[in-house]
Amino acid sequence: MGGNADIVARWETLGQMDRAALRVAWAEAFGDAPPHFLSMIFMRKALIWEAQCRAFGGLTTEVTRALKSAAGGKQVKSPAPVIKSGTHLVREWNGRRYQVEVQEDGFVMNGDHYKSLSAIALQITGTSWSGPRFFGLNGRAGADA
Repeated sequence: MGGNADIVARWETLGQMDRAALRVAWAEAFGDAPPHFLSMIFMRKALIWEAQCRAFGGLTTEVTRALKSAAGGKQVKSPAPVIKSGTHLVREWNGRRYQVEVQEDGFVMNGDHYKSLSAIALQITGTSWSGPRFFGLNGRAGADA
């Protein structure tokens, strides 16, 4: 067995455990006894999450940092949107229409290759812009135009 089969088997095992057995499994997994008020289903879900992290890897450093910031009451920036290769972005600026093709290794506008949307926004406007913002990928395109 490996990977998904191990996780399925672990979930089935957890489903058959009573509260005392879940508390022991929790202590083994997390190094301390669980709080008394936790429900059995919550303990099962936390234990299967821990098993999945062990099997497939846990949260990235970036996600962990964002979660800690959010828990501390700080505002967390959204990650840059992922745009599929082959997508065409269109933007009108000062009466002229610009079209950009997304490629695996960057962006193409008018036959010229660019590494970032921000470089294209600079080319179009002559000023420094967030490329994703300029092309409306975060919901605020042209807000300052």
